[in-house]
Amino acid sequence: MHKIAVLISGSGSNLQAIIDNIENGHLNCSIEFVISDKPDVYGLKRAEEKGIKTLVFDKKIYKSNLSNAILEVIDNKVDFIVLAGFLSILKGEILDKFNNRIINIHPSLIPSFCGAGMYGIRVHESVIKSGVKVSGCTVHFVDKGTDTGPVILQKVVPVYFEDDAQSLQKRVLEQEHIALPEALNLLLQGRVSVIDNRVKIL
Repeated sequence: MHKIAVLISGSGSNLQAIIDNIENGHLNCSIEFVISDKPDVYGLKRAEEKGIKTLVFDKKIYKSNLSNAILEVIDNKVDFIVLAGFLSILKGEILDKFNNRIINIHPSLIPSFCGAGMYGIRVHESVIKSGVKVSGCTVHFVDKGTDTGPVILQKVVPVYFEDDAQSLQKRVLEQEHIALPEALNLLLQGRVSVIDNRVKIL
């Protein structure tokens, strides 16, 4: 059975989606660590309630050493890393050691509305302001850029004229809870191949 680490920064609703899919038999893996870059977030409580080991590497304390601190703990202990609302940027050796083994969920259709500073409600505010008619979420591999890694899968939602950022965020989040476990399952099954920075599903 594959082992994973899930990295979070907030409420952990995408973490919960993974936990639920493991419990109902749709994901054949174990969560070895839930790691947060912020203390006292609700996602840590979700993990603790399930008996999953939790760690906090406060980004205000670890700063540029955050990625190395995480690597020291999980190296040779997990097969994949899942960023489930993790807001810090991973850098350095962890990206090389876990090349094409780190996935992230982003609340837009990459390459639109992504990159530096585009996270959380800011994404949905930008989508509304732009006037586009569809948005969604993207699961992608993490590379040395910000939201630039190969796209594994995407889910699309309509953007209504009546939407505000909060209503759009809720609709996208529902799809995130489907997309992240789905992409993780493809990875666990060895069905994801990266060719010329594009993903082929086998």
